[in-house]
Amino acid sequence: MTEITVQAGKFGRLLHYLEQIGLDAAAVAARVNIVPARLAALAPDSPLPALQYARLYKAAVGEMQTLGHPIPWGAGVGSEAFDLMCRCVISARTLGDALRIAERYDRLLYPMIGYNMRLLDDGESPHVQLSYRINLPEDDSVLAPAHWDRAGFQATVARASGLEVWCAFCGWLTGQPMEVEEVCVAAPYLNKAYEEGLAGVFRCPIRFEAGENTLRFPRGELARRIVHTADSVEEFIDNSVYHLIAVERTNTSTSKAIKSLVAIDLPQGLPSFAAVARSLHMSESSLRRRLQKENTSYQALKDEIRCEVAIDRLLNQDAKVADLAEYLGFTEPSSFVRSFKNWTGQTPKSYKERIRALGEST
Repeated sequence: MTEITVQAGKFGRLLHYLEQIGLDAAAVAARVNIVPARLAALAPDSPLPALQYARLYKAAVGEMQTLGHPIPWGAGVGSEAFDLMCRCVISARTLGDALRIAERYDRLLYPMIGYNMRLLDDGESPHVQLSYRINLPEDDSVLAPAHWDRAGFQATVARASGLEVWCAFCGWLTGQPMEVEEVCVAAPYLNKAYEEGLAGVFRCPIRFEAGENTLRFPRGELARRIVHTADSVEEFIDNSVYHLIAVERTNTSTSKAIKSLVAIDLPQGLPSFAAVARSLHMSESSLRRRLQKENTSYQALKDEIRCEVAIDRLLNQDAKVADLAEYLGFTEPSSFVRSFKNWTGQTPKSYKERIRALGEST
C-alpha cells in the first residue's frame, strides 16, 4: 500500500500565494500545526501527508473568503458555496441526477459566486459535455495580484482547475474515475509542464483556446450510481482536497466504492465482504473478480482506509494508540503498531513526531 503524499514545495507555494494576496500565511499554517520556517527547511520534493495539505488548503480558502471575493480557483473547492453544493447533490441516485442538481444550484448562486457548471446534453448524442463557466473581472487583482507568477494566466488556471475539480468530484461520487474523451480549455496555453499535468489528470487530449470550457464524456457515465451518503459527504467536505487528489492519482473503480462503504461503516465495525457485495448489488464472486482485475483485495482496501483514518486522527485529534487500535478493529495495540509501520514505514509515534515537528516553534 502506498501512502498518498504531497510534496513540501506545494505546501510552500500555497503559503507564498497567501502572502502575495496580503493574508497572514503563518496564522493559516498554525491552524494545521505547521510553522512555515520549518516547512521551508525541507527539500521541495519531500513527501508530506496529503491529508495535511487538504487541511491547509481548507484553512487557506476560509481565510481567502474574508476578502469578500468569490474563490476563482478549483471550482471554489473548500469554500462554503462548494460545501453546500456537495450537501445538495448527495441525495441523488445517479451521476446524471447529481449534475442536474448541481447545475440548478450553480445557476441560483451564479450572481454571487461568479461561476457555474452546466450539463450540455441534447438527449440523443452518444456523448455529453460538462461545461464550467467562470466570470473573471479584468480589474480584479485581489486574488490574482500583478506580482503573482501566474497573474497573466488567471483565466487558464481558473478555468482548467474548475474542470479538474469537477472531473475528480464526479469520480468521488461514483467511486470510479470519469472516462473523459476530450478537455477544452477556453483560455490561453500556459506552458508544457502545466499541459502535461492536466493530461496526467484527465488522461485524454487537452485543447486550449477553445470556444467553451468543457469535458466531453460518454453518455453512459450519467447512469453511474452514486456510492456515497449524507454521512460520508461530511467527511469529504472536511478533507475534500485529499479525496480529489486520491481520485486523480489512482485509476480504480470498484475499489473506491468499497473504500467509501468501509469508511461509512467503520464506527460500527468493518463490514464483511458479503455485506459489501450486497451494498454494491453484486455477487461475492463477481466482486472478487472485479478486485482481481484492479490488482487489489478487500483486505488491502480495508488497510488503506484504516491507514488514512489513523493518520488523520494521529495528527489532528491527538488520538492514543490504544484508542486507535480499538476504533480500527485491532485486537491488540501492538498489532496496530505493526500494521501502521507496514503502511507508512514508521511507527505511529515516529510518524506523529516527524509531522508535528513542522508545527513546533523554534
